[in-house]
Amino acid sequence: MPLLIFLLAYVARRRLDAMGRFDMDPFFSSMFKRVAPDSGDDNGAAGVFLVAFAGLGLIVLEWTVASRGWSVLSYPVDLFLLLVLMGIPGWQGALKVYGDAWLRGDMQAAWHHVRDYLPPAERGQGVSPDAMHLSFSSQLLTVVFERYFLVVFWYVIGGIGLAVFVRGVVALRDLWPQPAVRDRFSLLVEIVAWLPARLLSFSFGLAGDFPGWLKEGRRYAFMPSVNARTVLFSGANSALTGYALNPKRFASLHPDEWLEFGGRSLNAIRDLLNRSMVVWVCLLALLVIAGWL
Repeated sequence: MPLLIFLLAYVARRRLDAMGRFDMDPFFSSMFKRVAPDSGDDNGAAGVFLVAFAGLGLIVLEWTVASRGWSVLSYPVDLFLLLVLMGIPGWQGALKVYGDAWLRGDMQAAWHHVRDYLPPAERGQGVSPDAMHLSFSSQLLTVVFERYFLVVFWYVIGGIGLAVFVRGVVALRDLWPQPAVRDRFSLLVEIVAWLPARLLSFSFGLAGDFPGWLKEGRRYAFMPSVNARTVLFSGANSALTGYALNPKRFASLHPDEWLEFGGRSLNAIRDLLNRSMVVWVCLLALLVIAGWL
């Protein structure tokens, strides 16, 4: 049943993303502002307690319902919560206008359209087209991982309560009112993302150029201290053909097609992510057939 619930939520969530609807960030931001103290000395404990309480409450609720033989009542709840936990509304529009600006050769417009989607540390001005594209591509990989693959991984492992907790931790890192405190949540995100990020990197190899992934991508995947962002970018870069994440190499080999690089690269990344999700769905189906789910 978890596989069916996830598939229904995934299909519906993709349609909502295409329409730019159902963004949960304002909800998370509002909740965090309610529990965050006004002083600048906050250590974020209230935020961790909030998401932990929500996750634990759902775990207890699901256990209670299951123990009474009413598991069917939890399915609509799981479906709704997965629907709101997943998703990247607004990104499809940004990808389109970015690719169009790149095709026109208007790199300033391309930067203007995507800078707000980048991490604060990477929003500086005066970056080269190469650096801009690699930063945006890396952010796309990371956001899709955190909003889709990370949620489904922990949903399968520990149920909807654990998925809510993990998604809440990511929201704490991105939306906690005191920016100075957000970095403290980054370590917690890296902990919950360590295994699923490496599993997704391996999926890139299965869904793309597996010999290429074995040559380069696995090197970072097997380094325990490397963060999820680096693991994902390295895995995608090694699994993609045509130098989709190597702008300098692409420019040297195909100078006449340089203006097409931005849109072509993003399409290659999206296709790789979609194929990797198919790999995950197939793996879940095998677990269901084996009776493990």
